[in-house]
Amino acid sequence: MRIVISSQGDDLDAPASPLFGRCPTYLFVETETMEFEALPNPAVSQGGGAGVQAAQFVVNHGARAVLSSNLGPNAFGVLQAAGIPAYLVPGGTVRQAVEAFKAGQLEPMAGANVMAHAGTTDRELRRGGGGGVQAGPSPRP
Repeated sequence: MRIVISSQGDDLDAPASPLFGRCPTYLFVETETMEFEALPNPAVSQGGGAGVQAAQFVVNHGARAVLSSNLGPNAFGVLQAAGIPAYLVPGGTVRQAVEAFKAGQLEPMAGANVMAHAGTTDRELRRGGGGGVQAGPSPRP
């Protein structure tokens, strides 16, 4: 089965990334052989819509399951519409995540586990990224 893991690097011993839509790299792994393909995330620098673009990217590259620590509602919706389940990765390396998946030890995600734009930095928010959300002080009651 071809699965994808959000990663901080280009090989199986790289740390799993805590981000999905803005992780630097996706590792597509064949679970039977452990052969992998590392592809840079085309959405990592998106001002807005990174989750949707990233999810569509992994769908288009044949992932049958997604392993990540955090998944926002927009990305989750794209994966759900494509029939691709997502599993929670508590940390460790890509290899550890794949082994835990193969052993049935990862918890399936029933929905998004972070808010929209969770991976967007304050700087991106101030310049208008993140779907038009603007950073600033909260209005006082």
